[in-house]
Amino acid sequence: MRCPFCGSDDTQVKDSRPTDDKAAIRRRRSCPNCGARFTTFERVQLRELTIVKKTGQRQQFDRDKLARSIFIALRKRPVEPERIERVINGIVRRLESAGESEIPSDMIGQYVMEALSQLDPVAYVRFASVYRNFREAKDFEDFVGRLGGDPD
Repeated sequence: MRCPFCGSDDTQVKDSRPTDDKAAIRRRRSCPNCGARFTTFERVQLRELTIVKKTGQRQQFDRDKLARSIFIALRKRPVEPERIERVINGIVRRLESAGESEIPSDMIGQYVMEALSQLDPVAYVRFASVYRNFREAKDFEDFVGRLGGDPD
């Protein structure tokens, strides 16, 4: 594993343990060259997934991109990182077990919306504002007004 600080190819594993949900191995590493310490995660990947965008463009599924969008929606919200990681792992497992190698981007958006509606209502509205492309305050009002019933 290459050191993210100095680029050295020779790093050492100091500690390995499974994550709380047993979906990954967390490894603490150190670099003998610069002395930096960092963490890596090793996960099982069942199949290569391709995301099909609304425009028809295809791109390889990126777990980190999914995680970034969820973390942005949850920024400054009182949700433990372990719960967020479980949500991300759950979405990835649903995608991998769907049986398809090409996944519509809308499906991922729906999975994230479902998860956030259960996790944090503010994050749910934040994500929805981007996912549904709200353009004006009325769009927010309409969406939040429907939250009293079933979430979309």
